[in-house]
Amino acid sequence: MRWAKSGYRVIIGSRDGARAQAKADELNTEMGVSYLLGMDNHAAAAAATIVVLSVPYDAHAATLEAVRDVLKGKILVDVTVPLLPPNIRSVHLPDGKSASLEAQALLGADVRVVTAFQNVSQIHLKDAAHSAECDVLICGDDEAAKNEVIHLTEAIGLRGLDAGPLVNSIAVEALTPIILYLNKRYKTKYAGIVITGLDAP
Repeated sequence: MRWAKSGYRVIIGSRDGARAQAKADELNTEMGVSYLLGMDNHAAAAAATIVVLSVPYDAHAATLEAVRDVLKGKILVDVTVPLLPPNIRSVHLPDGKSASLEAQALLGADVRVVTAFQNVSQIHLKDAAHSAECDVLICGDDEAAKNEVIHLTEAIGLRGLDAGPLVNSIAVEALTPIILYLNKRYKTKYAGIVITGLDAP
């Protein structure tokens, strides 16, 4: 919703295209405009120039396999966190060390994988009128791709920070269960991170 309101053409993907369109219709009604489209995952990924993947970890590999043939030359923003239910508040490192590293290994060098948005509460993002006081750590091995994602982050009112190569996604993804733990321990839904001491926007 935030990207659509900022002027981006946004397509919601789902395994079921009708379900995706129903969600798009619901959000369009909520916004009072017709910004969003819905398609099945393959069609959505084929139509997009930047693909954002936000799925539970147990659906990560299968979803990538289903769209890998239309991702060549594109930026994939991987929001996936390798949580291991029911222990979602404990750090779990998968065999590939991070979901984003596993995505890069599966998709190959022709897809520019960037990790971002794992540490931002969906409560912040869902309310488009809400100003979220948190930073987005962005990792990737392609500098131009990272800069694109920084622009996407700024477009929705957050500060995007270049947090280094994709291997650093191990630490970024591992912060999420810690934030979930903090939310439960301190009875909130809004915990996030802010990096201090930086003058860069």
